[in-house]
Amino acid sequence: MTRQVTLFIFVLSIGFVLGQISYTIPEEMAKGSLIGNIAHDLGLQIKRLTSGKARIFTRDSDEYVELNRERGVLLVKERIDRETLCKKTTPCALHFQTILENPIEFFSVAIQITDINDNAPSFERSEKKFKISESAVIGAKFVLERAVDLDVGMNDIKSYTLKPTENFALKLHNNPDGNKNVEMVLQKPLDREQQQNINLVLTAIDGGEPQLSGTMLIVITVLDANDNAPVFTQQTYKATVIENSPKGTVVAIVKASDADEGSNSKITYTITNTFDDVRNIFEVNEGNGEVILIGNMDFEESRSYQ
Repeated sequence: MTRQVTLFIFVLSIGFVLGQISYTIPEEMAKGSLIGNIAHDLGLQIKRLTSGKARIFTRDSDEYVELNRERGVLLVKERIDRETLCKKTTPCALHFQTILENPIEFFSVAIQITDINDNAPSFERSEKKFKISESAVIGAKFVLERAVDLDVGMNDIKSYTLKPTENFALKLHNNPDGNKNVEMVLQKPLDREQQQNINLVLTAIDGGEPQLSGTMLIVITVLDANDNAPVFTQQTYKATVIENSPKGTVVAIVKASDADEGSNSKITYTITNTFDDVRNIFEVNEGNGEVILIGNMDFEESRSYQ
């Protein structure tokens, strides 16, 4: 007796629909704020979102955005701080996918986060002190610290002012990285007998609306004549160092000389005018000018330091 066996093969069809949509919203929107009507923008009916159990798939953006199936909209789940999310990187965006079942469909969603002027410029220190001889020559330059503004674009720092301007003028130098070196330049001779102490206010102003600013007090003590300022052997020192070099590595040696005698000829080296964690990576021997590695360097994080 011959037995016949019938084999039934069922083919399951899974559909993939490629769609992409983008939104632009400002940072700091309140929790529950509307980002966009994703159902309308993707041409989907509300019942498709509910029957398809629509959900957001992402590695890290779901804490900021949520999908309301019943309304077919994307909402702000948690306050979005652009500076925390992207620091100085622009553009700043969240990327995720909206997934539906039966059939499976994927829709890519990008939400660009624009900057608002929610950070004022700030200086690392509230006060900077100088001791300047009354014999300092007209045109003598003194490096000031730059301010830092976590905002980007037009909301970043746009200008500096130094007041009063009787003895010193402010001078800015543009660096290739887009930052500015800030200096005060002596434009009128100092007279210790007339004024032993001078207080100036350095103000950093951003370009936002309204404009925000930060200040640092410059305290100048006028000394009796010290006729010569230290002079470096060169204006710029360049060095190359391999990432993951051991701590204590000497990456460069800077050298200055002073034509004065006695205590007026003693030179002390310091690192100033730096951003972020530079002081946690390098230090200078205040006595001999050796620039020493004290932290960890990662080529992928930064390829150069100034």
